[in-house]
Amino acid sequence: MKDAFDLWWEWAEKPLDDVLTIDEDIHCAVLQLSPKDRHDRDKVNEAVRRYRQNRKIST
Repeated sequence: MKDAFDLWWEWAEKPLDDVLTIDEDIHCAVLQLSPKDRHDRDKVNEAVRRYRQNRKIST
């Protein structure tokens, strides 16, 4: 099973003409990380978890 980290990098490294998309939660959460932290599986997955949790609280 792919985690947020796997999904992010699969999307980030796709060819430009590929129509692959990712969940908005993953995209928004990962873009808040530094480029260096985007390569850290734990930091990416934690950022997505926190982002999703905060969205639930806000709505």
